[in-house]
Amino acid sequence: QVQLVESGGGLVQAGDSLRLSCTTSGRNFNHYIMGWFRQAPGEEREFVAAITWSGADTRYVDSVKGRFTISRDNAKNTIDLQMNNLNPEDTAVYYCAAKATTLEMFSKSRVSGYWGRGTQVNVSS
Repeated sequence: QVQLVESGGGLVQAGDSLRLSCTTSGRNFNHYIMGWFRQAPGEEREFVAAITWSGADTRYVDSVKGRFTISRDNAKNTIDLQMNNLNPEDTAVYYCAAKATTLEMFSKSRVSGYWGRGTQVNVSS
């Protein structure tokens, strides 16, 4: 059974940091693009960040550039999202995803893949 399990969410204040982790199991995700999406209440799911299998290339939505950093440890089957200088607009459920696609196509909702169940991040002002 393929599983992606997110952890690390919580309630923080504006300006604080959180580190999200996603642990995968059930299949080999080598050569998959992996990354994070988020969905705020009443909003559509939004791409946040993605990383290639090697970790050499990454992509971020403009609103998190310079604040969030995605990383990957293939030996441990994990990806992390370090989130610094959080603000209330970052409040959302954060989902881990793995897609057999390109870095450029990973953010497209029409591209299917494997998903976790999400972890809640709440940032108070």
